[in-house]
Amino acid sequence: MRILILGGTVFLGRALTDAALARRHSVTHLNRGVSAPPDPRVTTIGVDRASASLATALAAQRWDAVIDTSGYLPQVVARSARALADSGRYAFVSSISVYEGPGYAEDAPLQRPPDPPPDAWTPETYGGLKAACEAEVRAAFGERALLVRPGLIVGPHDPTDRFTYWPVRIARGGRVAAPGRPGRTVQFIDVRDLAEWMVASLERGAGGTYNASGPARPLSMQALLDACRAAARSDAEPVWLDEALLAAQGVAPWKDMPLWLPEAHPNARMMDAPIVRALEAGLAFRPVEETCADTLRWASTGRGDRPWKAGLDAQRERALLDSASA
Repeated sequence: MRILILGGTVFLGRALTDAALARRHSVTHLNRGVSAPPDPRVTTIGVDRASASLATALAAQRWDAVIDTSGYLPQVVARSARALADSGRYAFVSSISVYEGPGYAEDAPLQRPPDPPPDAWTPETYGGLKAACEAEVRAAFGERALLVRPGLIVGPHDPTDRFTYWPVRIARGGRVAAPGRPGRTVQFIDVRDLAEWMVASLERGAGGTYNASGPARPLSMQALLDACRAAARSDAEPVWLDEALLAAQGVAPWKDMPLWLPEAHPNARMMDAPIVRALEAGLAFRPVEETCADTLRWASTGRGDRPWKAGLDAQRERALLDSASA
């Protein structure tokens, strides 16, 4: 197949490129060249997808499949979907955040986007804007649209640190502040599993809407930290902190304590979204311990020393553990 990736150089785009090239597809990237240098393995079209020059840059070109990893605003996605409407299929990377809640099945109600759409998204508008982007793709491609709603995407090269924090922290050993009940369910998907499944889905001409998270069977936070311990061969000892204590200490869900949403949070069920449809469509997962080990290896060699975007620093973690002991 001839595949065009809108984005392509960072995290999921990088994994999609790896997966497509491994399956001997021809890959082109379309991006501004700002987030990362061009990938020498592929052809790059250097253009801002939001600009009026997009249609000119794409003139007389057709791809068997388009994968949109960088669509956040419906007016921008509409421009690219219309310009590429003669291509075969359009896979749009949406989000589990599109749901209004409390239901998270693919046919559950979606958030309403702001009207008129803004020029930039915020955490508050993210879900509604992604839902509006889906509608634009569906309007342009109909049954040829593949709408993928991942949960938390994790693994090597993750720029967000929202999963990487845990294998790195567990590897340091000692007493580790852990959130809430050990048995509460968590969900995430290895970026490589998501990418391989998306490319395979396009190969077989799939369309429709799919939640894409994992693993296949429910996974507890305790089991995740155990997998991190095994991957790092660590003696770390999780200390489970009551949610009331975390709230009293101002610990921010998801950011200060990755993979934690309070059980009373209105979106808590997003960590238990149904994925039966994707499983039936071939979505498969590598062992969690492998994801932990590969993420830790990358963090040790390739992440660099940039500041952490998520997780507790050592001083704040010690203060939390002292509060719990007191």
